[in-house]
Amino acid sequence: MPITVARFNLVDPNGTPETLSARYRAALEMAAYADEHGIDTLQTEEHHGTANNWMPSPFTFAGAVLGATSRLTVTVSAIIGPLHDPLKVAEDIAVLDLLSGGRLVTVAGIGYRPEEYEQHGVEWGRRGKLQDELLETLLKAWTGEPFTFRGRTVRVTPRPLTRPHPLLLVGGSSEAAARRAARLGLPFFPSAHLPELEAYYRARLAEYGTDGFCMMPAAVTPLLHIAEDPDRAWAEYGAHFLHEASTYASWQSKDIRSAVRSGARTVEELRAEGVYRILTPEQAVEYARGAGEAGNLVLHPLCGGMPLDEGRRSLRLLCEQVLPRLSP
Repeated sequence: MPITVARFNLVDPNGTPETLSARYRAALEMAAYADEHGIDTLQTEEHHGTANNWMPSPFTFAGAVLGATSRLTVTVSAIIGPLHDPLKVAEDIAVLDLLSGGRLVTVAGIGYRPEEYEQHGVEWGRRGKLQDELLETLLKAWTGEPFTFRGRTVRVTPRPLTRPHPLLLVGGSSEAAARRAARLGLPFFPSAHLPELEAYYRARLAEYGTDGFCMMPAAVTPLLHIAEDPDRAWAEYGAHFLHEASTYASWQSKDIRSAVRSGARTVEELRAEGVYRILTPEQAVEYARGAGEAGNLVLHPLCGGMPLDEGRRSLRLLCEQVLPRLSP
């Protein structure tokens, strides 16, 4: 059975403080429902200063979700590592690890939007060194022992619950990211299906004498929406998917590789492309059972400012009409 993921980035290009408040609260209600009905993971992410209100504070949201649930894992995929204070990240993750009983997974990437670095007053050219510092600091901080940080002795408490430390993956699509993960003995999370990069990572593990694993997306990893009538759903809600796909694509240079990158310019092109898919419950069961392309089932119920009731319907169909038919 594939891993089931509910993705929330809380995008809403027309959001107001009042409607965004309703969207955030609905997302927590949906997280609790997903937890009760067998969804494995809730995924959230980080972007700053966007016109469409993309989630900027994933650890805050993760904490709310972990408090509203008891079983599912929350994956932050990904934080933009160089934008964060390493000691604060160490403390935040430790607290969330303790609060949740070890249900937080963090992927640390370096991002790809120079304007986010400018907004935070961080030099784009130093992002690699800052990412190294972040990861090295986290591993030292979570021992609970004093260590040297920027020329002074510091200590981070409390220690997290998970041993040897909370699950931390290095994200990216470059050899530098793979090399960084291998050097530190951390698992690697490529941003797309990149077998050659996985091979490079494993070669660097052998070179450094470290242990790790690669959590690579499947060759096909579409973002899903479940509807009883896909034609109607595409006609009524296709613009929401296109908005997010176009926004995401506009941020990425040709060198950035992503599992969900789209080149579509119209709803019709997006539907034909298959990066975003609206499936009936029966089609979702068939997809999940294989046909040679099975990856995770990634539901994106509030994609691109999707109306809340439609998002709830999509999640309910997955949990009530798809997952029970996949149980062994």
